[in-house]
Amino acid sequence: MVRRQSLHGQWSSRLAFVLAATGAAVGLGNIWRFPYVAGEHGGGAFVIIYLACVFAIGLPLFMAEAMLGRRGRRNPINAMQLLSQEEAGHSGWQVAGWIGVATGILILSYYSVVAGLTFSYAIDIAAGSLNHARPMDITAHYRELMNSPFELLFWHTLFLAFAVFVVARGVEQGLERVVKFVMPVLFLMLVVVVVYAGAKFAFGQAVQYLFDADFSRVDGDTLLTALGQAFFSLSLGMGAIMAYGAYLPDDASIPGTSFAIVLVDTVVALLAGLAIFSVALGSGLDPATGPGLMFHALPLTFADMPGGVFFGTLFFLLLILAAWSSSIGLIEPAVARMVERHGFSRRNAALAIGALAWLLGVLTLLSFNAFSGVRFLAGSLFENLDYLAANILLPLGGLLVALFAGWAMSKASSVDEFEIGTGLRYTLWRSFTRFVVPLGVAGIFCRALGWLP
Repeated sequence: MVRRQSLHGQWSSRLAFVLAATGAAVGLGNIWRFPYVAGEHGGGAFVIIYLACVFAIGLPLFMAEAMLGRRGRRNPINAMQLLSQEEAGHSGWQVAGWIGVATGILILSYYSVVAGLTFSYAIDIAAGSLNHARPMDITAHYRELMNSPFELLFWHTLFLAFAVFVVARGVEQGLERVVKFVMPVLFLMLVVVVVYAGAKFAFGQAVQYLFDADFSRVDGDTLLTALGQAFFSLSLGMGAIMAYGAYLPDDASIPGTSFAIVLVDTVVALLAGLAIFSVALGSGLDPATGPGLMFHALPLTFADMPGGVFFGTLFFLLLILAAWSSSIGLIEPAVARMVERHGFSRRNAALAIGALAWLLGVLTLLSFNAFSGVRFLAGSLFENLDYLAANILLPLGGLLVALFAGWAMSKASSVDEFEIGTGLRYTLWRSFTRFVVPLGVAGIFCRALGWLP
């Protein structure tokens, strides 16, 4: 087969793709979202279900998205349209691309509000205002910030502006340059935080909380949330991995790079959980605090740490960069679509998508203060957006990708793209993509809706 060429350039190496895709996956989804949803769902049983979802459903889907991206060499919508015409004789499967692109923008709208908070905390820690702070001081600081819509708006705007700037610069000059520095340093800093938090606070309790499973507390909502977190953590179903796969060199191994990325992403999530739960359990914080858990636990870690001002500032700055790398992955699919389909320049496309996400984000930040009394369905506007994106749209988009890659796409095409022959590795991937992923996602949906016992 004649290989297509990406219209946006490509990664300079396999390592660049690994770092970029890891950057899209590793961010606030692991360090902010994973600990608090694990806390809300009781710890150990949730974590075990989450790990099962990551490797039984997430890994095959990650490989499928990267494969479809490289095969199509276009944005997710155009790639799915092109491939579905080639493989199925019609363009109906492009709906999977549309769901991914729309979900990415939706997630970015509230993700940037939460990510903007990291700016504020980095500055506060650098200024020493949280040095030697006690739990009640940290709680008061967080509440004051969340009750200030104008301050949240400032940080939300600043965060999105930097993300748009990086995307506008393109693949190698923008995306690749950021992730090559951010990811290795962030990982090292996270290890430092885990070691210190474990030594000073309650590491043993954190380990027990994360891995001691009480399945009597598991219900349909726990299963659905664990599946949604697996998708959120790996950036599945939001177009990011398919878009990044479009820039993947032809000689890079999709199975090998996918496994490396999923493994690193999972390790980061568990390390973040150990660090944050060590602090939370050791200082009397409730692990079920909710979305604010990270902003309570991490400042406490650095409050009395030797060199805490330096390490705390550095860690939150790196967390900002990791959030940027994730937000870039959320913007890129829509930007690529506007460039390819409508002839926009990358700069104008990035500005347009950034403006849309900014407007939606304003509604999210107001749900923490001015609109805090407005509650419906899953709770606040933020909680509804998060539930819709993580628990419905991401699994739905992933389900469509699995059905297309496993059933509509010919075996010859996927064998050609993976370049691993038709041995055990390929057979496992194809079997899981055709049967385990669709049945798992459908079963969890049905259980959550009460259709299964």
